[in-house]
Amino acid sequence: MNIKRIVVAVSLLAFSAAAAGIDFGKLLEERINQELNKDKKTQPAPAQAPAPAQSAASPPSPEKQKIDARKLGFALFGDYSVEEENRIGKQIAGDLLGAVQLVRDDKLQNYVNLVGNWVAQHSGRKDVSWRFGVLDTEDINAFAAPGGYIFLTKGLYRRLNNEAELAGVLAHEIAHVSQKHHLKLLKQSSLIGALGEAVGSKVQGSDPAVQNLIGNGAEIMARGLDKNAEFEADRIGIVYAARAGYDPWGLPGVLQDMAALPARDSRTSLLYKTHPHPADRLAALGEAVDGRLDAVSGKDLAKRFYRIR
Repeated sequence: MNIKRIVVAVSLLAFSAAAAGIDFGKLLEERINQELNKDKKTQPAPAQAPAPAQSAASPPSPEKQKIDARKLGFALFGDYSVEEENRIGKQIAGDLLGAVQLVRDDKLQNYVNLVGNWVAQHSGRKDVSWRFGVLDTEDINAFAAPGGYIFLTKGLYRRLNNEAELAGVLAHEIAHVSQKHHLKLLKQSSLIGALGEAVGSKVQGSDPAVQNLIGNGAEIMARGLDKNAEFEADRIGIVYAARAGYDPWGLPGVLQDMAALPARDSRTSLLYKTHPHPADRLAALGEAVDGRLDAVSGKDLAKRFYRIR
């Protein structure tokens, strides 16, 4: 796999990347609030036989919503195809990179992709193309999107001490994708009907059908996943890291470091809105593992860890 191509492919998603040093947390929250509060408008239907007049303010009929949802596999009791998962992930990643750019360090991005893809090989999800990137912000956080898009911030990367800790962080996010946590949340959303007639649109830079779904469901980014999904990703993540040959205690080490940060540290404001407190995650992880990994040994590869400039 050509890692440079992966990095370039991720970079191409940054249609309107912001300048370095941006307040990512604030910008993302503003973007989310705009999505939540904007007026919901449906796109005009393709030119066909004249349809009965309908008020612009009137929502599509329940029957129409059901048909549209079925066309894209968004029905509550249906499932997403890999193609639909990739469309959703690509749009979320594009929105994210439209708010903050990747760190301009090819060696860093290549290294993170190498580690991430190695761990992802042990996740069982071979039907997606994994892409990893480090965002140019001092906020401390990490994100996953369906379809294998994984990001961590420069602020979080700076706090890592070795490759096992990096692998642990990436493994947690990989687990979100492998377990389809975000897709499950979307399926549970009552906003599925907002797809309307945008379903027939084709992908051209921004995917209107998917943007309508994730735009109106932007609470996924603002509120984060259910705490049980985060606890599950922690449990599965340390298993993925161990399978890949890393010290399974890399992720707990990162959580312990974050738990020691000041409660009002501005760099973690968005993290605590989208994740349980690190101390709670550590407690849940310790209870779940309960000595089962005591005999598991792995490498931390501190000497190989890439130090950011």
